[in-house]
Amino acid sequence: MMRLLPHPLLSAALVLMWLMLTRFSLGHLVLGSAIAVIAGLALARIEPPAPRIRSWPALIRLFGIVTLDILRSNWAVARLMLTNGRHGARRSAFVDIPLRLQNPVGLALLAVIVTATPGTAWLEYDQESGVLLLHVFDMIDEDGWRALIRDRYEALLLEVFA
Repeated sequence: MMRLLPHPLLSAALVLMWLMLTRFSLGHLVLGSAIAVIAGLALARIEPPAPRIRSWPALIRLFGIVTLDILRSNWAVARLMLTNGRHGARRSAFVDIPLRLQNPVGLALLAVIVTATPGTAWLEYDQESGVLLLHVFDMIDEDGWRALIRDRYEALLLEVFA
């Protein structure tokens, strides 16, 4: 049974979603079930191996740091947007950040962290050189951003996934 439905919860959710988006009939139930089985089999073929976490305390610390940084960044970006004309113009910029992190799961998590933090956006990562191109909404110090990413996030991700 697991060979036909390697991801039974996903398949059930897809059938339910299909029936919610269309109308309920026997034909839609059969078609939605067929699509769900095919999608589950396709996911089983491309599913990457589960990540190996080496340090749970470091992951929990990272979660706390990211939560606080997102809250602080929300406040800072809102203040910039509301007072931009009164306190000088902001300067957006791009910054290249060399990364030591090579684990794909760690890089994906870093991309989520950077993009979820208001005021920053992960634009490009060159796998050969290991350089991240980051856009910063209010650039004050490029070296500060390099140090922030390297020391605050990448160091913990290296501890978790290296």
